[in-house]
Amino acid sequence: MIMYLHNPRCSKSRQGLEYLKDEKGITPMVVKYLDTPLNFEEIGQILKKLGMKPDELIRKNEDYYKNEIKGKDLSNEELIQAMVDHPKLIERPIIINGSKAVVGRPVENIDTIL
Repeated sequence: MIMYLHNPRCSKSRQGLEYLKDEKGITPMVVKYLDTPLNFEEIGQILKKLGMKPDELIRKNEDYYKNEIKGKDLSNEELIQAMVDHPKLIERPIIINGSKAVVGRPVENIDTIL
């Protein structure tokens, strides 16, 4: 089962979900991560599947990032905790297929794990 971490307010997240459903014929398990926030361990597991460091998954245009994180020397654990506490910081959408994951920007990235 493919898991789709989704923010319905984000146009790129909506595009990715449409791409999976309409172009690929796949109906993923959709997780609205702003309504059901991820915990520390889940974000850690997703980072491993993505092959990314926490700072690579953080949205740099979010106000919380600009006001509270930017310019500070935070550990990976502190960055993950910031994403737990402020899930809007997490880049989206994230598509997980077994042991692999990808950020669906652009939507064609999704093809790399199908």
